[in-house]
Amino acid sequence: MKEKRALIKPILDGARRRFQVAAAEVGYQDKWQRAELGFAVVAGSSGHATDVLQSVERFVWSFPEIEVLESASGFVDA
Repeated sequence: MKEKRALIKPILDGARRRFQVAAAEVGYQDKWQRAELGFAVVAGSSGHATDVLQSVERFVWSFPEIEVLESASGFVDA
């Protein structure tokens, strides 16, 4: 589990720092070979939120030591 955390921590911390998003491991905490990460952004427009989340996704894909199995996004309007 320490090895898993060592891979996930730079992704979560980097996304928070670079894109000002909320980031957390939201699933598969008990699995050592799998993780589900969640990212959230608050923006004035859905277009800006989409741009930020796409940037975060590209950032996650930039880590060659991980394999992304799925990516999904959704919006909650206030």
